[in-house]
Amino acid sequence: MLSDDHVEHVHRASLTLLHTTGMRVLHPPARRLLAEAGCVVDDLMVRFDPELVEEMVARAPSSFVLRARNPARDLTIGGRYVVFTSVGGPAFASDAERGRRPGSHAEQAEYLRVIQALDVIQQEGGGPFEAMDLAPETRHLDLCLSLIRLLDKNWQGIALGRDRAADCIDMAAIALGTDRDGLAAAPALLTIVNTNTPLTLDIPMAEGLIELAGAGQAVCVTPFTLAGAMAPATLAGALALQNAEMLAVGTLIQLVRPGAPMMYGSFTSNVDMRSGSPAFGTPEYTKAAQASGQLARRYGLPFRSSNTTTSNAVDAQAAYESAMSLWGAVMGGANLVNHAAGWLEGGLTASFEKLIIDAEMLQMMASYLQPIEVDDASLGLEAIGAVGPGGHFFGSPHTLERYEHAFYSPLVSDWRNFETWAESGSPDTTERAHRIWRRLLDESVSPTLDAAIDDELVEFVAHRKEVLSR
Repeated sequence: MLSDDHVEHVHRASLTLLHTTGMRVLHPPARRLLAEAGCVVDDLMVRFDPELVEEMVARAPSSFVLRARNPARDLTIGGRYVVFTSVGGPAFASDAERGRRPGSHAEQAEYLRVIQALDVIQQEGGGPFEAMDLAPETRHLDLCLSLIRLLDKNWQGIALGRDRAADCIDMAAIALGTDRDGLAAAPALLTIVNTNTPLTLDIPMAEGLIELAGAGQAVCVTPFTLAGAMAPATLAGALALQNAEMLAVGTLIQLVRPGAPMMYGSFTSNVDMRSGSPAFGTPEYTKAAQASGQLARRYGLPFRSSNTTTSNAVDAQAAYESAMSLWGAVMGGANLVNHAAGWLEGGLTASFEKLIIDAEMLQMMASYLQPIEVDDASLGLEAIGAVGPGGHFFGSPHTLERYEHAFYSPLVSDWRNFETWAESGSPDTTERAHRIWRRLLDESVSPTLDAAIDDELVEFVAHRKEVLSR
């Protein structure tokens, strides 16, 4: 998407922006760290030495491994690996039967059980939606307990303030039978730290960043850069601003803990200039994802993108905008596709049916990414000769040896003819997806968790609730 010269032009523009304008850092301890490293601090504004930025960002590893409760589900982040995560953080839940509503803790557990059943979703995205029936100051504890009990996959931590980040770290350590030192040696948590574009790092994000990076856990720096609103109405300007914010926060991470794992996160899109509303799955979003991948590789950092849509319903718009997002992410070389399954309504809603439809798209993408096998057996010249002109291959031994696994098998797509489909009630894609997640939920089985570990987690949650509720 960008020439090598253009990549360098964006890089230099970002360094110039950090050196001349700087970034507003609201957290005093973060400002002190930056000042001690040689940055110029003027009240809340921090201006960065370009050499310091380049030196610090170069300390980050090009890849790292995240532990899961099931070692077979450990994740490599970086290189030629791509990890798909479930949606994280919406305010609402939605499904075809119950409609859109504030989420509950029980429904959160339902969503997690379906995530556990979908192998193509390799990481949980930090809470599928808020459990609005729980106290806001302690609901993260109930979420982490559910994540550990209902998943044996890796899950994202929460960076919204020091307390939440610290609780995630401690509970992950308990779940893995280790302590903070063991977790630092073999990380298990990755969390998303968003800047407040333009050019602001707020206190909760800075606190979470310092706590998690200090504990050796991975931080994905992701500016929320909307061209035309919080960024210039050009992709070049939006990318330069995104890049500058990522470099600034990345510098802070490496000052907290040299060599700490971190990711280059991109969430650059545009707004609808008629309404000012965010727009996702646009051509601009797709191009920005691909260009951001080039910038991430310029710094040798693992790259994060997302699967997004602005659609308010599980409909054609949701599918084609998600397809545009997904292609931009994967073709941009994303090592982590965040919100890869379940995102709806510009990120305000986690949809059960969209979770399944996205899983179909992810499975298709995963199948597409497998190279074509070419050898004597796959070429099948003997089979072609045996069938001969005018024949068919349905009964060929070559076909019979392969038919069960020869081609992609769909999760949601209905490949029956019209008459058969009509006789079964003419179910559309959303209806089929609804049936599938209901079946997966009914068939779900929680992964085994050692009783002593569960007891320790319950005791930790009870203690922390008492402390945080005082």
